[in-house]
Amino acid sequence: MKRRSFLSAAGAAAVEAACSKSTADFELDGISLADIAAGLNSGKWTCTRLAELYLDRIEAVDRKGPQLASVIEVNPDAMALAAQLDRERKDGRIRGPLHGIPILVKDNIDTGDRMRTSAGSLALAEWRAPQDAFVVRRLRAAGALVLGKTNLSEWANFRSTHSSSGWSARGGQTRNPFALDHSPSGSSSGSGVAAAASLCAAAIGTETDGSVTSPSSINGIVGIKPTVGLLRGLGIIPISASQDTAGPMCRTVRDTALVLNAMLGPDIPQDYTRSLDPRGLRGARLGIARRFFESNAPLDRFLNTCVDILKKAGAEVIDPADLHTHGQMEGPEMEVLHYEFKDGLNRYLERLPDGSPVRSLGDLIVFNEKNRDREMPFFEQELLVRSVAKGPLTEARYLKARADCLRLSRTEGIDAVMAKHKLDALVTLTSGPAWFIDHVNGDRDTGGCTTPAAVAGYPHITVPAGFYRGLPVGLSFFGLAWSEATLLKLAFGWERESEARRKPTFAAG
Repeated sequence: MKRRSFLSAAGAAAVEAACSKSTADFELDGISLADIAAGLNSGKWTCTRLAELYLDRIEAVDRKGPQLASVIEVNPDAMALAAQLDRERKDGRIRGPLHGIPILVKDNIDTGDRMRTSAGSLALAEWRAPQDAFVVRRLRAAGALVLGKTNLSEWANFRSTHSSSGWSARGGQTRNPFALDHSPSGSSSGSGVAAAASLCAAAIGTETDGSVTSPSSINGIVGIKPTVGLLRGLGIIPISASQDTAGPMCRTVRDTALVLNAMLGPDIPQDYTRSLDPRGLRGARLGIARRFFESNAPLDRFLNTCVDILKKAGAEVIDPADLHTHGQMEGPEMEVLHYEFKDGLNRYLERLPDGSPVRSLGDLIVFNEKNRDREMPFFEQELLVRSVAKGPLTEARYLKARADCLRLSRTEGIDAVMAKHKLDALVTLTSGPAWFIDHVNGDRDTGGCTTPAAVAGYPHITVPAGFYRGLPVGLSFFGLAWSEATLLKLAFGWERESEARRKPTFAAG
């Protein structure tokens, strides 16, 4: 063996050894919310002890060991809040099934505490929101402990066409826990990695197009993008008013349903756990959206194995059941996003106090140029520049693009194919496996199905489907507006049939 090869192998072995030591024997590794709640009820743990365990795990796995860089900030008040939740439990005041459960929240979601809300940008590195986002307020009301904030693709991946998912100037590069030299996908990269690596009991992400579902798939967990409007978006740094939504990212379908319940407004008396059925696939009419991966022979074969499992579980499969408008939405979608990003971000930033580094999209562009060595060491900000040139949302060009989006994704898209075949849901792989992190060329497109449901504003859930060459791949179920209960039922049935989720390996690559 040549000396260079020997040193490289020795270095990799040293990293593997350090990772193994830091990730071994964690008592909460892969545990469900129900198991944690049972441990709290029995006195096995207190909320204070859970917080200690997860904070130690973050230090050992995220800061040291594999150095995942998925947590951008821990809550300085976490232990005090945990103690308060323990006192409430002792007094018999249980807020709900999440009482005392430590969660992590993506760093574009406002928390009205001592933590920052920065979207990963140095421009907002000192911004502390005056109040919680609506979904955070609901989670706290349900008893959840906000343990910290997760790293993300800066500005939720709406900055450059050549960005590296999981990188932000404030948080650095998040790494995939199954292969540390591979991408975690984005933009909710930190949330996906943290949930997969058991740095929290559950995590919250946001999606405009694929930012909950893709990192969930690529990190081997469950993620749901609800119907736009099911969860109130107040207090989330925006990209698109017509597509943005928060969503839970968890290790199991039941956990996802529990967290989604807690995020709902008080005017929505829904319990999604009631729809969970281990035989949820039996009798379901499922359409296979084949075209997303038909040109990738290995992934098309992988999808075939999934279809076989669906049939064996009793589903009635229509294959193919492709959208007539497949591949036609991306242009109108991007036009809409540019307009809505400028409008929404300006509204968000203008509430920052005088003297803040930025108070508009134009200010942000100038800030990034002035801080180019730190903010743009790898890629540019062309999406910001294109957005700032757009006019108001009353312009004919915006209105036409938005109408085209609705027609292509809904009327002639998902609605049409589901009505034609009388489907309960459309099914395909969520994305290809993770690609290598590449700060020179940016992300590599390995395929994905997220755009139709994202543009339509319809719900989409991904659940682990298995592994391709050691890397996780998820299976997607998406359908009509407000069909979350149906999709969760189908995903739960798939989870029981496939048993595909595995713990991360933290392979050094």
